This record gives sequence, structure tokens and C-alpha cells, in this order.
Amino acid sequence: MILYLHGFRSSPQSFKARVLAARLAELGRGEEWCCPMLPVSPLATIALAELLVAAAPPQHVTVIGSSLGGYFATHLAEKHDWPAVLLNPAIVPQRDLSAYLGEQPLWHGGGSIVVEQRHLDELRALDVASITRPGRYYLFAATGDEVLDYREMLARYPGARTRLIEGSDHAISEFPQYVDDVLAFCDAANVEPPAPKKAA
Repeated sequence: MILYLHGFRSSPQSFKARVLAARLAELGRGEEWCCPMLPVSPLATIALAELLVAAAPPQHVTVIGSSLGGYFATHLAEKHDWPAVLLNPAIVPQRDLSAYLGEQPLWHGGGSIVVEQRHLDELRALDVASITRPGRYYLFAATGDEVLDYREMLARYPGARTRLIEGSDHAISEFPQYVDDVLAFCDAANVEPPAPKKAA
């Protein structure tokens, strides 16, 4: 399963989600794709992600997180030992989203969400102080991100496989050129390691 977690005010109709879903469909792998609409509550988001994985047949899981979804993906990767791809991930969302308390419009399909102080507290509770096993992560960080600071991303994921994109933007507008690289990482991360050899 490839579990995609979208960003703040976004949806399964986000640009990168649609690119990934279309590529998997082209490859005849559409059944691997899972991209839910996430609730505004961070704790409810984590519970939904875990429920979707638990309800699926036993299989490998890779989580892909964009922006705020990258923050959630990091929490899940550390908790469940899942490999994770992080696309311009949020690093301190409880700080950044403090300016967005109240009703906020959604990017796709109309509608809105209401961000409350308790949601910032929930984000704080999900914080990962420092990552373990950097090899489980693949970080995409764009120097031209107009929303988040790529330097914070690099500092949070030391030792992780990293693609530093010169320029670009928060949405990673040229993402189609990276989609096969993302899927190759998902596939490689989910290959069973060889069984240890028995001592003679």
C-alpha cells in the first residue's frame, strides 16, 4: 500500500496526489493507492491512517506526505517503522498554523475547515524530536518553497536520502519528472531483506 497524506487545506485532488495516482494506474498498480481526505484534527488523521492500513490485507506500507502530511508521515514512520517519502514537509506546523486559527477555505471543491487551538496542541503532541533510521526516509526539499523553509527540512532529516531541488515551489510544480523516482524508492523500501544465514 502507498498511503498518501495531503497537506493543510488540501485534498486527494491535489496536484501531486493526482500525478501519483495516474502513474500507478498506468502501471496497473492502482490497487496499491490509498489517498483519504484527512480530517482537520491531527489525532483523527493519525487514527484514520492507521485504520486504513489495518483494514487492508497484510502488506508492506509506504507513506508519502506532502507539507503538513509530511509531518504526519514522519510520526507514522517512527511509530510503525514504515518507509516515508516527504515532499516539502512541514517541520513545526504548530507554530506555522497559529496564524490560521478559525475558518479556512479548502483549496479544492469548495468548503472550509475550522482550525482550533486544540488542533495546534494535537500537532505538538505528535512531534518527533529526532528521527531514527534515516534510511527509511526520502526527503524532497525545494529551495524555492514559498511557504516552508527548506533549511528546516534539511536540519530535521540528517542522513536521510535527500533530493534538494534548486528553485521550484511549495507544490513542486515539476513533480511529474520525479514520480518514477518516488515509486522506485517505495518499491525498494518494501523489498523483504534476506533472512539471516544460520551459523554452520
